[in-house]
Amino acid sequence: MPPFAVPVDLAPSPVPLPVLGADITVPVTGNRTVPYVNLDVAATAPCAVAAAEAVNQLLPSYASVHRGAGQLSARCTRAYEQARETMRRFLGCRPGDEVVFTRNTTDALNLVAHVLPADTVVVTFVGEHHANLLPWPRVVRLPLPSSPDEAVAAVDRALRRLGPALVTVTGAGNVTGELWPVADLAGVARRHGARVAVDAAQLAAHAPISLDALDVDYVAVSGHKLYAPFGAGVLAGRADWLDAAQPYLRGGGASAHVDSAGVASWATGAARHEGGTPNLIGAVALAAVGATLTPPRWEALAGREQALLAELRAGLAAVPGVRELRLFAPTHPRVGIVSFVVDGLDSAQVARRLAEEHGIGVRDGLFCAHPLTRHLLGTHGGAPRTAVRASLGAGTTGDHVARLVTAVRAIGAR
Repeated sequence: MPPFAVPVDLAPSPVPLPVLGADITVPVTGNRTVPYVNLDVAATAPCAVAAAEAVNQLLPSYASVHRGAGQLSARCTRAYEQARETMRRFLGCRPGDEVVFTRNTTDALNLVAHVLPADTVVVTFVGEHHANLLPWPRVVRLPLPSSPDEAVAAVDRALRRLGPALVTVTGAGNVTGELWPVADLAGVARRHGARVAVDAAQLAAHAPISLDALDVDYVAVSGHKLYAPFGAGVLAGRADWLDAAQPYLRGGGASAHVDSAGVASWATGAARHEGGTPNLIGAVALAAVGATLTPPRWEALAGREQALLAELRAGLAAVPGVRELRLFAPTHPRVGIVSFVVDGLDSAQVARRLAEEHGIGVRDGLFCAHPLTRHLLGTHGGAPRTAVRASLGAGTTGDHVARLVTAVRAIGAR
């Protein structure tokens, strides 16, 4: 094993995307130890075996990228650029699209805000994750729709009265998991000459994404939600806005030449917005997952997840006092995310008891989507202040779902 490497179990697995941590146990009340159930995957996914293996293989050769003349530096530079090409294929980029490595989705969307032309207005919905709600300097925030058709109609109306515009929308909601009509919104945007950016932080871990097939202009993803927890994300999309803007971070790497007066000419391509030494480990880990998620694996993951999601929703619906949060119809397609409240119980208390008494990790709160979550919780005086979110991933099993439903039933009955 390479020095400083993390041990990785490479035994055959029936899971379409094997992840680390499946055998972790945690202490719970009653002086017991139980297998941990990770149902907080929407916040941060566990590390894929493929990502850990790629990092382990690279660590002994770790060196500078784009900066050294030595063999290890050349090897790392090749690995970094190969990772870029892998992500280009993974995201279905068109010829001429740029792939910029970022820290995460928030960073990627702030990069879009940075390169936004001065005459362009952003159109989004008030229910977006804060990463897609707060960065925009000139923005029209549309009310929450009650259906996908209403969302498309609202964007159509807004674009009719605007000039140059960028429509920004989530691919899959981080509170409800509901899929948004990205392709339909892109069609409306095209009719009005607008561009489209997709916050794919949640969607990318559950379904293939293609800029070309969706006919969108920009896609932002996070590695830590895509089973590659080493601090990298990606903004992929059209090069013209990126090329025309000043660098996102000014410094080494972003500069092509600096004269004696300190006046810089800037690099072209992705380097223009990747100032400083890049996150090689993060890029390689993310690309390893992208290369692993072949069409057969996607199909297996999706089928497995949807079966588990159906079990989870049906199980929670049968627990007295449990209410699921949703924006669209109950049958609307979604990824493996369910947020809920338990009548009469504070959600923070429910989440704490799930962890302390049952060894189940979930999230409670407003999920960095405060306007949406408060709307779904209700505004009346007795409305819950926060919700519990359970989210499924590549390592989730039927036993995990059953343990959560049983635990929620027990907590609600006391």
